[in-house]
Amino acid sequence: MASTFSNLGLILMATGEDSGTWGYKTNVNIQRIDFAMDGIAELTITGSTTLAFSTNSDTTTYTQEAGRAGILVLSGTPGAVPTITVPNIEKQYLINNTMSTSAIFSAGTGASTVSVGAGSKTIIYVDGSDEVIEGISATNPGGSDTQIQFNNSGAFGGSANLIWDGTNLNIGATGEIRLQDTTGGEYVGLKAAGTVATAYTLTLPTTSGSAGQVLTVDGSANLSFADISGGASWQAVKTANFNVAAGEGYFVNTTSGAITATLPASPALGDFASFIDYAGTFDTNNLTIARNGKNIQGVGEDLTVSVERAGLTLVFVDDTQGWLLQNK
Repeated sequence: MASTFSNLGLILMATGEDSGTWGYKTNVNIQRIDFAMDGIAELTITGSTTLAFSTNSDTTTYTQEAGRAGILVLSGTPGAVPTITVPNIEKQYLINNTMSTSAIFSAGTGASTVSVGAGSKTIIYVDGSDEVIEGISATNPGGSDTQIQFNNSGAFGGSANLIWDGTNLNIGATGEIRLQDTTGGEYVGLKAAGTVATAYTLTLPTTSGSAGQVLTVDGSANLSFADISGGASWQAVKTANFNVAAGEGYFVNTTSGAITATLPASPALGDFASFIDYAGTFDTNNLTIARNGKNIQGVGEDLTVSVERAGLTLVFVDDTQGWLLQNK
C-alpha cells in the first residue's frame, strides 16, 4: 500500500512501508511541522512571486520551502505592487510587510485576495478553496509620533489635529469636543475661539455648587460657583445706631427713637448702601446718615431722612462729590 500525504505535504506511510527509511521520513515530517508553525521565511521581493511548496514528495531529505513557513517577512523594492501566491491549502500566515509598497496575497485561481499595506503586519489564512481571507490586522500605527490612532478606512490613521503628548490631549484647528445626546442626533460642542491672545487653562470647580449659583472666574482661570451678585445684601431690621457696610441694605425701625447710620470711612468707587423706613416713622424719629469724613451730594454734611416710608440708595463716586443719591 502506497504512502499518502497530509494537507501540509507530510508523508503518511502505510503499514509496513519504508522499512529502513521510516526514521528519515519522520524527521522530515517533524521539520516541516516545525517550520509551518514557527518558521520564518525572509523574502526579498522584486516582483510577483509564487512561494515554493512541494506536495506528494516522498523524500527522506528535508528542504525548507517558503510556502510552508509560519511567518513571512517581505522586503525589497519591487517596481509595482507584487502578487504573492501562497499554496492553496488550509493554512495561516503571519505577514510582516517591511516594504514601502503594499503586497497582494492570492492562493492562485480564486477571486479573493488580501492586500497587506506597506509597513503592516497581518494574519491571513487560506481556506483551501482558492480564497485568501484576512483574519486579524496588526497594522502599524498611522500618522506621526504622539498622534492618536483611529479607524481610517479599515487601517490605523493619525492626525496632526489630534495629539496626546503623555499629559495633555490637544485638538487642533479649533476642533470641537462634542457631547452627543441619547440618539446622537444633536450635541453640545465646546471649542476655542478662532484667535486666542494668550493660552490659558480653565480649572473646574471642586464642587458642584448650589441651586441658583453661577460660575465665576478669579482672574487666574480658576472657576468656582458663587451667588448671583449686583443687588444689596439685605440685613436684619436695625433698631439702634449702626455702622454701614458697602453693598448692604438696611430696614431701619425708628419707632423707639432716632437712629444714626455711619457710612464707611474709606469707600471705593461704586460702593453703595440702601435704607428703607421699616415702620413708617422717619417723619417723627429721623434717620441720620453720618458722612464719616466724606461728602454727601457734594456737601460736607450728614444726611437727615425725615420722610415717612422713605427709601434711598447712596453710591460713592469720589472725594469731591462723595456719596450720591441713586434713588430716593
